[in-house]
Formats: sequence, structure tokens, C-alpha cells
Amino acid sequence: MIRERAAATLPGLPVLLVVLVGLGFLVYALVTAAVGDSTAIVITESLLILGGCFLLLGVFVVNPNEGRVLQFFGDYVGTVKTPGLRWANPLYTKKRISLRIRNFESTKLKVNDHEGNPIEIAAVVVWRVVDTAEAVFEVDDYQNFVKVQSEAAVRNLATSYKYDAHEEDQMSLRGNTVAVAEHMKKEIQDRLSKAGVEVLEARISHLAYAPEIAGAMLQRQQAGAIIAARQRIVEGAVGMVQMALDMLSQREILELDNERKAAMVSNLLVVLCGERSTQPVINTGTIYQ
Repeated sequence: MIRERAAATLPGLPVLLVVLVGLGFLVYALVTAAVGDSTAIVITESLLILGGCFLLLGVFVVNPNEGRVLQFFGDYVGTVKTPGLRWANPLYTKKRISLRIRNFESTKLKVNDHEGNPIEIAAVVVWRVVDTAEAVFEVDDYQNFVKVQSEAAVRNLATSYKYDAHEEDQMSLRGNTVAVAEHMKKEIQDRLSKAGVEVLEARISHLAYAPEIAGAMLQRQQAGAIIAARQRIVEGAVGMVQMALDMLSQREILELDNERKAAMVSNLLVVLCGERSTQPVINTGTIYQ
């Protein structure tokens, strides 16, 4: 694999000033030689001027957060990351590579989760180039490579988790967003390491059931929520009934046999667990009538 290395260059401003001053002197000398009809000197001065103009082709600008990959007839020379005006061999080709942080948002992908349910998922990937040599020479188009491999990683991630966990110890796409994001980041980074790209962040930006099962899954979620709520209500009602019986017994307000306790428990559970308001009934006799 081709690894990035620093290219040897010169500060561009001093070289530019020296070449411009030299060209000015050569032009003056050429004019003087042309007036004196000195053919040999005219030819020499003309060649030197052409050489000076050729040296000017080696001056190039490096912007902040940018790299220039230098090649000499196909051979990798090095990368220049020092911002400012630089000078290198005019025969070098200088490819511009951005080192800025970039965002990539995948399209909405339709895949099956771990249970086989069709879902829609999309992700946002924050990345940047850290090795310009690998980005240029190891892959054909590193930007397209990032796009394709990121979407492939998102597809593979979706098949590894359930959309929603029905048990507390299960991992799910909807319930464990932090862990899923870390897993996604690691998987995308493994795929993009050959392209000289560093993944800074990866997270799910869209997650939903596919339209054909969205209605059924919504009913399933609603049923689960109702069951969970009912379970909480029953647990609270049983606690309140137990507390009522204990307080009656401790304060010796009323002595109830097992049959009357069962009737009282039944009535209290109906009152506490019922969805509608209860209708009070006044007993004018004893508790046994």
C-alpha cells in the first residue's frame, strides 16, 4: 500500500521574487543585445527567459485544510499540506485533495431487520481524508467509495439488530441508539480504512417500519403499551388492597373472615382497575346482608 509522506518543497514567495527579478534583468539584457545586433546573446537571453517562465510553473498555492499530491511522471513524490505559496519541480503534477470534514447522508434503504421485518433506514456519516496517498491511489474514486461502503455497512447493521426489543436484555435499533451508532461507526471505519478516510461520527437519521407493515406494527406497539400499563395498574391495585387489609387489621376497625376479605378484594380491584367510574352503592344493613 502507498502511504502518505511529506514532499520536499520550497517557500513560493522567495522563489517567485527571485525568478521575477531574474526575468526583468534578462528582458533588459535581451533588449540591449537586440539593439547591438548580437545574435548569439539574443538567443541565449531568449532561452534563459523561457527557462524562467518554466520555473514559474512550479509555483502553486495550498489552501488551509487542503493537500496537494505531487507526482512525477506517474511516480508518487509526496504530499504538501503546509498552507501558503509553495514551489516544487514544474514537471510535478499537483492534485488537490480536500482535508475538510464532510457529511454524507445515505438514501433511505429498505432492508430486513434481525427478525425479518422490512424497515426503512438511513444514516449520516461524518468523515474526512487523513491519508491523501491512499485516497488517491488505493481506490478509484474515494468519494464514491465512501458512499457505497457506508450504505453497505448500514444494510449489514440493520440485519444485525431488531427494530424494537420486546425484552429488556435485547439490543434494538430503536432502543439502543448509542451502542448502535458506535457499532455503525466501527463497521464503516473498517470498510474505509483502505481509502485513507477517518470516520468521525455515524448515526441513524431515519428509522421506520416499511409502509406495508407499519400499520400492523403500530397495533403491536399499542398492544404492548396497553399490556405494560395494565400490568402496572394491577401491581399498584394489589398493593393498595394489601395495604387496606393490613390497616384494618392493625387498627382493629373491622374483623373480616376469608369470604368477606375475598369480596372486599374483588370490589377494590374492580374500583381500582376499572376504566370507568364506579357507581357507589349504600348498604343500609350489615355487611352480611
